Amino acid sequence: MNKLEVKGNWNESAGKLKQQYANLTDDDLLLVKGKEEELLGRLQKKLGKTKEEVQKIIAEI
Repeated sequence: MNKLEVKGNWNESAGKLKQQYANLTDDDLLLVKGKEEELLGRLQKKLGKTKEEVQKIIAEI
């Protein structure tokens, strides 16, 4: 998986991520078009997971 794949509405997905990982903030989950890599980097750092693990978490939501 080379791109960030989000099923449905990102706001819904972000809400689910915040429920699952309480240490995430709205700023951590800010998705700006063309800045997916930056979002993945923030989540990797905050969650202590690899890029692939973060992509898988997001894809499964």
